[in-house]
Amino acid sequence: MDPVIVVGAGPVGLTLTLALARHGVPSVLLDEGPGKDEQRPARTAVLREDTAALVQRLTGSPSTATGTRWSGWRSMRRKQLMQHVTFGDDNPPPLHLTQHALTTALRAAVARERLVKVATESRVDSIEQESAGLTVHTREPKATWWHGSYLVGCDGPRSTVRKLLDIRFPGRTAVERHAVAALRTELPWPGEALLHRMPPWRLSGSEVTGRPLPDGMWRLDWLLPPRGELVTPESLVARIRETLAGWSGGSTPPYELIDTGVHTVHHRLARRWRVGRAFLAGDAAHLLGALGTQGLDEGLRDADNLAWKLAHAWHHGPHEALLAGYQAERRAVVAARLRAADQSLPILRGGAGLRAYVPGTARGHDALLTDGHLGRGPLGAPGGYAGSPLMPATTDASTEVRTPPGAPVVDVRVTAEDGTFVMLRERLGLGHLVVLLVAPGTGVWERRHWVTAGIMPRLAAAVTALPHHAELLVTESYPGAAAHSVLLIRPDGHLVDAFTGVRPAELYAAAEATLGGATESERAGSSR
Repeated sequence: MDPVIVVGAGPVGLTLTLALARHGVPSVLLDEGPGKDEQRPARTAVLREDTAALVQRLTGSPSTATGTRWSGWRSMRRKQLMQHVTFGDDNPPPLHLTQHALTTALRAAVARERLVKVATESRVDSIEQESAGLTVHTREPKATWWHGSYLVGCDGPRSTVRKLLDIRFPGRTAVERHAVAALRTELPWPGEALLHRMPPWRLSGSEVTGRPLPDGMWRLDWLLPPRGELVTPESLVARIRETLAGWSGGSTPPYELIDTGVHTVHHRLARRWRVGRAFLAGDAAHLLGALGTQGLDEGLRDADNLAWKLAHAWHHGPHEALLAGYQAERRAVVAARLRAADQSLPILRGGAGLRAYVPGTARGHDALLTDGHLGRGPLGAPGGYAGSPLMPATTDASTEVRTPPGAPVVDVRVTAEDGTFVMLRERLGLGHLVVLLVAPGTGVWERRHWVTAGIMPRLAAAVTALPHHAELLVTESYPGAAAHSVLLIRPDGHLVDAFTGVRPAELYAAAEATLGGATESERAGSSR
């Protein structure tokens, strides 16, 4: 079968090819550039716990090698500390890194992957779809016809794939603008990020953010007025000096200015994310980023969601309901994130009179902005798929755990089939479902002693009978789960359902539902 064609070699396209390879699917990555990325320290990304774990899993190296995990977060208003967050095991910190460091790590992993072919200087100019695949043409200097089973456009805001598919991309332009500087200096709170609203000095405007990077670097962002303000080198240096002096007690500490820029945030959402065998992901499908949210996070989640669905169709034949589930799930989550940001913007960026008359309003605004920056709440938390057509109906056999159905699972220590201890997220993205048994006390026994005891034989038989291959794992505990609870988890780490004990029929029905139900050929085969 022909490989999947991925257009665009940014973080999302690179991630998608690696995720497909982890599922055993070959791909061709069409990169319109020379295969190298410009080093711009002022262009950075903040990855939440789930997306940082995804990158680490796909690159096979510790993500902290290319980024910094914050030790804390400060939210200030004028001279007052409004909120101080300390990160730890129960509250994992975000990962902050330059975008070129992220793409460098992903490119290195792609170079080691035999299932990925990279074609540089390959700009798409036509797409032709057929019933069994599609053909893509790239123009000079490397004019070539490429045959693929599926196509995914990860080619950014000005996506050629989106335009060739004639998909509209409505939304709002210049929702926010920020002056940005990457510099090396020492600040009073090493390792801690800072959101400072209404700082008590003249040039910094209404909001400034400081976020640490590796090697003593910081990224500073100043929110610019909505009508547009010309950011000259002189005005930016004045902002830097005044901000650093304000944070350091009155005198500007030594600093080295490394990179500058103006970051403009747009909010757009493609009308469709799929036309036949062609899909959109990342900035080609959506643009967001106001109020501290991170569009790259959502792009990486697009790749994780789509990879296992394409892999199932590639290995087992097209499945319309499963493939349609990509747009149904991901577009709904991103649309909800955009609605939350658009509804919050007038309140957070205006409403001075409201703050004057409603006690505690300013503190609530700071908490909402903090949620956006830290990946929490409606502005930042990873979306769930509870309303997805791929989610099974809740039955009497279902039980509640702390993770609601459709949400990402918590990373816990598990025992793999070979008896070794690993983290749950290490077993995701391998092309199969995961069945997790909560069995307190098993961690102190060798696997050979409990694998044939209690409910394990019945559960193993039920897992073997599922309509798609699943891996059976065991954990001593899972948040909110009673002993002998059984969790069914998708390849992208979202919970399908949790059951009380071994429920073969319900487990089978849930697995079939998350795979889109039986195909026409499967139904025909079962009726014969």
